[in-house]
Amino acid sequence: MYELHNCLRSVFFATLIPGTILLSWLTGLVGLRSLQACLLIFFLIFVVLPLVFRYSVTLQRGILFLTFIKYPKGLDLTKPESVGLYATRNFYITVKDDDRDEDGVRVGVWHVLPSNAVRRFKRELRVEEEVDHDLDQHMESAPGNEQELKELAPAIRSEFPAVVPENEQLFYERLLRMPGGTVVLYLHGNTASRGSGHRSEVYKLLRKLNYHVFSFDYRGYADSDAVPPTEEGVVRDAMMVFEYIANITSNPIVVWGHSLGTGVATHLCAKLASLRERAPRGVILESPFTNIRDEILLHPFAKLFRHLPWFDFTISRPMYSNKLRFESDVHVQEFRQPIMIIHAEDDVVVPFHLGYRLYRIALDGRNRSWGPVEFHRFGASLKYGHKYLCRAPELPGLIQKFVESYRNAVY
Repeated sequence: MYELHNCLRSVFFATLIPGTILLSWLTGLVGLRSLQACLLIFFLIFVVLPLVFRYSVTLQRGILFLTFIKYPKGLDLTKPESVGLYATRNFYITVKDDDRDEDGVRVGVWHVLPSNAVRRFKRELRVEEEVDHDLDQHMESAPGNEQELKELAPAIRSEFPAVVPENEQLFYERLLRMPGGTVVLYLHGNTASRGSGHRSEVYKLLRKLNYHVFSFDYRGYADSDAVPPTEEGVVRDAMMVFEYIANITSNPIVVWGHSLGTGVATHLCAKLASLRERAPRGVILESPFTNIRDEILLHPFAKLFRHLPWFDFTISRPMYSNKLRFESDVHVQEFRQPIMIIHAEDDVVVPFHLGYRLYRIALDGRNRSWGPVEFHRFGASLKYGHKYLCRAPELPGLIQKFVESYRNAVY
């Protein structure tokens, strides 16, 4: 009965527009030429365009990853201080897709130092003015590895009297190895770059909690190599950045994914589990979806097309056939680490109920001996939408509690 209802509804919406046009002609409201023009436009938009989408992998990737949307304009990603991220290192990692790949793909990465380390070495980093300005703004910093910093600071100062381009990598990696720290690998969503406004707000929040933050642009984005992204490709990029961090420090790593980045995060963790590689201590999913099939059906871009009887044939199914799936509903059942899901009720890009559905799937499908799964909703009246959960006053406490609860737990 439910399938029959859906079928009838699809037929109704598919015939509504041409039926209205035809009725307008029959009643004399429009002429024959107008009727022909309107029907032609309908045919091009609702029949030809979906068919082009079905057979064009390039178009499918373009709509999914939206690499052509770039903002803010003129942002120099080699200078993170331009978006208020002082004491941040910009560098590049080469990702090789297989053993025969000689050149690899270069991806741009930021390493944001935690607040306590920046305050301790502000003179060596030459950011006294920026640090003092933040202190003037009554910035309260969370507890961190203060004792380790205090004990090791003299030795580090003697080794690095000033941080210059020649020794910057050694200095940042030295602080990353320091015991007692926490690292967050941030996986952003589609469009723009690692320097976009709301993403910088997340880094500053995590910095304030005294976490090292790594963020990067997948292939095809920003100043990373202009290679067309695929699901396997962007997950491979994430894997290489994760391995870079894991090869330097034994400190706990937390993976944070936002929007499309939640699909990358769950796929990354599932792949690490299948390879029996070192895994993160926890996974934070901000505004997640279940899979691309569900998300694209409910995305605002699909509003005009979702009721077409041929929507699944021309749009959803081809993306699955071309391995553009991001099946978080499958991947959350393939790794053991604790998961925290956060979602705003007024999210119009990834509807709230998709995030909650993923939570229920994780609760029901994961082994009881694995890490816990928690869900935090943020009311529509707060108007955080898709991007601005980082502005929720209670979020720092939730993050800190989650990280401290599981930073030493092994599942």
